[in-house]
Amino acid sequence: MGRAFEFRKARKMKRWSAMSKAFTRIGKDIVMAVKEGGPDPDTNSRLRAVIQNAKAVNMPKDNIERAIKRASDKSEGDYKEVLFEGYAPHGIAVLIETATDNNTRTVANIRSYFNKCNGSLGTSGSVEFMFDHTCNFRIPAEGIDLEELELEMIDFGVEEVFEDEDGVMIYAPFESFGAIQKELENRDIEILSSGFERIPQLTKELSSEEAEEVEKLLEKIEEDDDVQNVYHTMKED
Repeated sequence: MGRAFEFRKARKMKRWSAMSKAFTRIGKDIVMAVKEGGPDPDTNSRLRAVIQNAKAVNMPKDNIERAIKRASDKSEGDYKEVLFEGYAPHGIAVLIETATDNNTRTVANIRSYFNKCNGSLGTSGSVEFMFDHTCNFRIPAEGIDLEELELEMIDFGVEEVFEDEDGVMIYAPFESFGAIQKELENRDIEILSSGFERIPQLTKELSSEEAEEVEKLLEKIEEDDDVQNVYHTMKED
């Protein structure tokens, strides 16, 4: 199996955020999607993808509709996607995706986590190059021939296709998201969920004591309400 498979397996074994945090993240994604492309999922492919993800984590339909309605309100504040980069102890690179309506607050908070945990907040571009920005889709496994699907989807940018307990996963470079989404919809293949991830090109193995120090920082960052995703180069079992 390829790097995407190993990455996904490691992340599934580790910290999955509480359901309330997942709802908060998706709520922000809805606001950003509506502000960008309008409230109609039929004409807004980004919103369509977010709604699929909301359903995948059992977010109630009422919550989804309320979030879309709220985002359509001109007076509703907007969230900006801001990337933070830095180093945890023992040379572990950390990449943090945030969605914030107050960048000053977010910068101060993220910097304080690094300072308190013997890390250092870096400048833009300091670690981003160590990660491959990917997109992924999850589809039902029933009736799918993995080799055939991979062959047919290579022209749309697909690099890795594999099956796990949640269905069939499709991975490709970030830029291929739109083309793959469109092709799956054209083929009437149900998209259960989709998203973006940053896969480390190389990982570093630490002792259990060293890993604990890194985990302490990662947990502080992940608890912040402005944080959407955290990626790092520490090897996970």
